[in-house]
Amino acid sequence: MSFFVALVIDGALAGAVYALIALAFVLVYKASAMINFALGEWVMFGGLLAGTGMQLLNLGAAGALLFAAVVMAALAASFSHIVVRRLVGRPAIAAIMVTLGLGMLMRGAAPFLFGETAEVIPRDLLARPLSIAGLSIAADKLVAAAVAAVCTVLIGWFYRFSRTGLALRAIADDPQAAMAAGIDVERHLLIAWTLTGVVAVIAGVLWTLVAGSGFGLALVGLKVLPIALIGGLDSLAGTIVAAMVIGVLESLGSGYLDEHMGSGFGGIVPSLTLLAVLVVRPHGLFGRPRVERV
Repeated sequence: MSFFVALVIDGALAGAVYALIALAFVLVYKASAMINFALGEWVMFGGLLAGTGMQLLNLGAAGALLFAAVVMAALAASFSHIVVRRLVGRPAIAAIMVTLGLGMLMRGAAPFLFGETAEVIPRDLLARPLSIAGLSIAADKLVAAAVAAVCTVLIGWFYRFSRTGLALRAIADDPQAAMAAGIDVERHLLIAWTLTGVVAVIAGVLWTLVAGSGFGLALVGLKVLPIALIGGLDSLAGTIVAAMVIGVLESLGSGYLDEHMGSGFGGIVPSLTLLAVLVVRPHGLFGRPRVERV
């Protein structure tokens, strides 16, 4: 029983980090009806920029995070201003190809821009596990989950209660009506993409803390995209629930099935769950079906 509980806790901690990364998909989709297929590369750049600020620029942890956030925010804002605003009203395939191309460009440029980078938060600082009620919990995962949970709550509050969040929700419902109501769509798209860039930095640092740094961090986007689709791309709450469920299922699958099914079986749980959900609810568990007048 203690093994089961330990796996559930470990999965829930991973799910908190998954939720933060998946929310970056939702932020962009709710504002511009686009899926940022380059998000994995954004997370990778966020982590590598923070490491560069820590190691090469000697900015310290806070300075490295600020440096990475500013650079990624500038990158996201530039992409929104130069590319995204020209894709409003265009076919979905255009946005898919643009973000895929951006991801390929970033993935190819990363080895030339970054060398070996240090971690912003030294892993040995949190290497000693914590013992709670007789269960051993990894301190690094606990800290990463706590930070991710706080960021997730702040994003949810921003969308639910701030004027900018209200405007973004209006744009997501009907861009033409939002413009008719006097909402500056281009400026709010810029805010949404810039916020996504900052979230990518935080997610990159947290993922590096738990799993280590490197160029393979770009694959995290493919790992988390099924979570956003399962929860519903237009649902913040659904994304959080799906992330927690997938985190727990992945942990249980790795703990109980890897020995019988082969190593890494738990890693395909998100994809298997996505296939099952799409059969029943193509718009996701909490997503709203698109209703069109014929």
